[in-house]
Amino acid sequence: MQSLSGTPETLYVQHFNEDSRPLRAYLSEMDGYQALKKAFSLTPDQIIDEVKKSNLRGRGGAGFPTGTKWGFIPKQSTKPKYLVCNADESEPGTFKDRDIMRYTPHLLIEGMVIGAFAIGAHEGYIYIRGEYTREAVLLNKAIQEAYEAGYLGKNILNSGFDFHLTVHRGAGAYICGEETGLLNSLEGKRGEPRVKPPFPAQSGAFGGPTIVNNVETLADVPFIISRGGEWFSKLGKLERSGGTRLFSVSGHVKKPGVYELPSGGFTLRQIVYDVCGGVLNDKKLKAVIPGGSSAPVLTADEIDVIADIDPVAKVGSMLGSAAIMVVSEEYCVVKLIHRITKFYAHESCGQCTPCREGCQWMESILERILHGHGKPQDLDLLVDITGNISGKTLCALGDAAAGPVASFVKKFRPDFEAYIRGDKHA
Repeated sequence: MQSLSGTPETLYVQHFNEDSRPLRAYLSEMDGYQALKKAFSLTPDQIIDEVKKSNLRGRGGAGFPTGTKWGFIPKQSTKPKYLVCNADESEPGTFKDRDIMRYTPHLLIEGMVIGAFAIGAHEGYIYIRGEYTREAVLLNKAIQEAYEAGYLGKNILNSGFDFHLTVHRGAGAYICGEETGLLNSLEGKRGEPRVKPPFPAQSGAFGGPTIVNNVETLADVPFIISRGGEWFSKLGKLERSGGTRLFSVSGHVKKPGVYELPSGGFTLRQIVYDVCGGVLNDKKLKAVIPGGSSAPVLTADEIDVIADIDPVAKVGSMLGSAAIMVVSEEYCVVKLIHRITKFYAHESCGQCTPCREGCQWMESILERILHGHGKPQDLDLLVDITGNISGKTLCALGDAAAGPVASFVKKFRPDFEAYIRGDKHA
């Protein structure tokens, strides 16, 4: 974990080490649970206002303003309210939440208690992907420490507020990263997205009003409450995006890893070359996928764009969970998009026909192109299929599969045509 923010106001980097896990280290080195004590001196509305001032946008991919999302919870409800942490982190290329849970689990717990107090929830869940075995063990150990020290359970810090927290392990389904698919899985149902509305804030877990937030989003909350929303907002370099962000950088880059950078402070090119040392083996850059495998690809000429939600969206892609995947000239983009599409075809829950059928069709067409059996019309057919998937499904998995295919075909068409002509074979 490294920081290139150029400011001492880093949130995570100085704490990401093996010794930061135990409660004693969190209390002594990070002023642990002091933000919670401060939160109990505020009203729930005051806490939500601070989060709104912070310009904290969801770090899981959608980028929705967190304070606004919390404000959707009805103040009066006959049903219990819930706070759920989305720790599924199944997006290929993303691994920053894993580090938070591994190294600073109490930061996440404190953020959840504060968030629960703000929305009036007394039950919370951390839904963690099944493959994160080590992180699940560490979270459960930290939760036990928090219970024993009075930071979880009944009458937390003599505040009169009760909050119970449970780790729920998933079973390896990408679709459960979608918040309503996650909630179905949490309830023991088939992990597939729900029809919306109603949205989770009105009817979520077990029918009660529910907020679902990403790990990094919730881990930012103690810093916001401790130092104020305005302070957090100024860490970001763009008006609508506050704080720092954790970028997962992988692929053909000299220094892959998790980097903490100010929101909107660097372009994609600066991250690849200045922060991460450039392309592996000093090869030419072919492409960058800026937000995990579901983000439309950018060519090497398109990466002089600020690595933040709105600027990346303006150039036709998305920052997503800030998972930057670097592709060098040595790697075949046709093989890459085939592998990505194969993943989405496998992970589609099958509920929506455009996604269920379309993903399989795209995989089949790409496979025959890759093996020298493609036809010239296949490229236009692929683009046509993507148009019949995008925006026509209950959740974003269809878009996640279609967007990359359309962008790869559009921007690297000669690479596909070489396979169709027979110049290349898998």
